[in-house]
Amino acid sequence: MQITRASDYAVRVMIHLASLPPGLKVRQAELSQATDVSGHFLSKVLQQLVRSRFIRSQRGSGGGYVLAISANSVSLLDVVEAMEGPVRLNQCVEEGPSCERKLWCPAHQVWVQAQAAVVNVLRGASMASLAAQVGSGGAPHFELHDQPVRISGAPAKTRKRVRRSRGG
Repeated sequence: MQITRASDYAVRVMIHLASLPPGLKVRQAELSQATDVSGHFLSKVLQQLVRSRFIRSQRGSGGGYVLAISANSVSLLDVVEAMEGPVRLNQCVEEGPSCERKLWCPAHQVWVQAQAAVVNVLRGASMASLAAQVGSGGAPHFELHDQPVRISGAPAKTRKRVRRSRGG
């Protein structure tokens, strides 16, 4: 699974706008330069962010783009899902009869756990927290796990191999 360029660019735009003083409008050309996104592609990204009501656009001499909601209330997950739709690692993690094998498939629980982990990490990163890191020089810090996460159902042989590769 890989996030599309559109999602990556949308995240860049949202972080940039969240790092500015509230209410400051930014023209598309300035956003293009600040986010290193070509003008044509950026236009499509901005349109989707406006449709998703994360940003507002205003035409004219005093116009530009501005956050439409608080940067604290928008997560990385929100932006990615606005651009791509729901994050799904596998069809079997969907509710309902998405896969007839999910009741007995040994990989199903692994997919469910991985899905939950991805969603939780993306949900835990607000645009405000990411914007606060802009220019701070500090590396992003996310509260994940102190210890390696063991996925139940993984064969013991695989776990040993993983442990050895990390120097353990």
